[in-house]
Amino acid sequence: MEFVIISGLSGAGKSQASKFLEDSGFYTVDNIPPEFLPQFAAFCFGRYARVAIVCDARSGDSAQPLLDALEEIRKMDCTCNLVFMEADLPAIIRRYKETRRLHPLAGKDGSLEEAARRERELLRPVREKADYVLDTTPFASIGQLRFVMERMFGNGNKQGSLAVNVMSFGFKYGLPLEADLVIDVRFLPNPYYIPELRVQTGKDAAVRAYLDGFDITYEFLNKLDDMISFLLPHYAKEGKPVLTVAVGCTGGRHRSVAVACEMVKRLKASGYAVSEYHRDVTRA
Repeated sequence: MEFVIISGLSGAGKSQASKFLEDSGFYTVDNIPPEFLPQFAAFCFGRYARVAIVCDARSGDSAQPLLDALEEIRKMDCTCNLVFMEADLPAIIRRYKETRRLHPLAGKDGSLEEAARRERELLRPVREKADYVLDTTPFASIGQLRFVMERMFGNGNKQGSLAVNVMSFGFKYGLPLEADLVIDVRFLPNPYYIPELRVQTGKDAAVRAYLDGFDITYEFLNKLDDMISFLLPHYAKEGKPVLTVAVGCTGGRHRSVAVACEMVKRLKASGYAVSEYHRDVTRA
């Protein structure tokens, strides 16, 4: 079992980081008391392969319970990593002002600066025990945090947990609302006008062979491959978990299906997690 404890300063992005780990296949729990961590880790054995826990200093008493729990879990038969998240004081204050939330250690006077300073000092021993110290001060977007977390604990795909949905469709039946990118292949030769191919689909070898017989098909597929290969890492870097690429022809039966199938094959060969869906292939 892989066990990740996320701790650190309030406002540094701990809860958001746990959501990104959840997208990568972790079972996540936000803000569990540190005294319960060993029992919870034992409970997770045999049930979950990857677990991520957010544990902070809301009690404001001591970081020792978390350190004790960490030591006990590391004696178990599992991989345990402690991630400490922090940001500088101006960034913490700015983020709390933007969200208008109360710092968990703020006293009756509501002094945000004092609460942030107190928390930093309280958690200093935890920071010293961390396997990873992540400073989110320079992050301009949550997409950058997602990118870093996926690089640290991603699911092994080429671009972390970015998944690509490739679908084919027919323009005559309307654009798919879920599409992020729409590729129009109506310029390719249409197998529909070949009587023996009309009843087949883009999944059939005869239809693919017909399309492959034209230089424009080969040239287009290579240019499309270059474009998609260029775009996907940038979408991943901005934190997009799923990208839907919709390939359309007139009826969604021949050209779009053949191109979508070829795109899926190339993306899988490049190490991406890919799903395939042909929306209109069974329509007349």
